[in-house]
Amino acid sequence: MSGDEALRRVEGGRWVVSRAWVVQRTGASAATVARWYAQREQYPAELRFPQVACAIRRVHYYDQEAVEAFWAAWRQEVGTGLLRRAGRPRGDGRGNHGGGHDRAQRDRAVAVVLAELRKAGGYQRGMAARLAREHGGSERGWQRAVAEARMLYEHEDGQSQGQGQDVEQEAGSAQTAP
Repeated sequence: MSGDEALRRVEGGRWVVSRAWVVQRTGASAATVARWYAQREQYPAELRFPQVACAIRRVHYYDQEAVEAFWAAWRQEVGTGLLRRAGRPRGDGRGNHGGGHDRAQRDRAVAVVLAELRKAGGYQRGMAARLAREHGGSERGWQRAVAEARMLYEHEDGQSQGQGQDVEQEAGSAQTAP
């Protein structure tokens, strides 16, 4: 079976298409197409992704005309701006999408870890476990705070070393100047 036959074929006198064809045709991610199908009952009939027309070797195929009608209605009603967004929405990688109670709690933990790093002169093995015992909370949560604080600490350390090098370079150039 060629690649095109796996995407689109004639079954029962009508063209049927696979989910992979829908992904190619619409530009949506595979996860988005899966979500359209899984949540189809939540949409009004005109915006509902078509039902499976047949399954061949465990691949679901949908009536091509129904998919094209769905896609035309979807583009007109919803647009394509949110197409590749499926599953968990993007945050800033630091907890609760950059705000809220969880982020404030993480900021406090990072501040505690940063103070510990400064006091100890850098990272020490087992720091997260010790902080979890001393301050409460999960060890994994403290591991995240330690990772974030270590980046900040190393950035601070790199900047202070960079400033020290600038002073040394200025002093060296002043000595060689006539």
